[in-house]
Amino acid sequence: MAIDKIQSESINLADTFAFTGTVTGAGESNVPYFHAYQSGSAQTIGDAWTKVQINDEVVDSANAYDNSTNYRFTPQTAGKYYVYGQVTSSTSTDMDRCMSGIYLNGSRVSQTNSFNGDSSSAHTATIVSLNGSSDYVELYGYFGVSSSTDLQGRACYFGAYLISTT
Repeated sequence: MAIDKIQSESINLADTFAFTGTVTGAGESNVPYFHAYQSGSAQTIGDAWTKVQINDEVVDSANAYDNSTNYRFTPQTAGKYYVYGQVTSSTSTDMDRCMSGIYLNGSRVSQTNSFNGDSSSAHTATIVSLNGSSDYVELYGYFGVSSSTDLQGRACYFGAYLISTT
């Protein structure tokens, strides 16, 4: 039996529906997406904004993340993206702040600050529009320390996924 007209008072939303055609307008696929973390030799940063070399991909649905040269995400699908990242120091000794930032095309668009003597990690997230051809995002870190310190590998991560093409 085909349904020609649906009236809201006649549908029980707790029921299960088996569709045999194509359902449209039911949401986005959230592709492309990626998630990566830092592995291998430790990267040293200090009291200057420094690009974090996130080099080990967990997943990259469209090969849009460069994990070996530029450490940036350049998706080829235009839309709005949820972008997140975290930087973590291997030590909190003499640290007065830890900051993480998302950069869009070389300019900081999101920043999170952790201030206190035991602050060794900062997570940041934002939503950005990317044009699907040349726009890119990167993760940067900053540690307020008297001398540079190493990042703590797997505790440093970066990721993004499409949330809307409109």
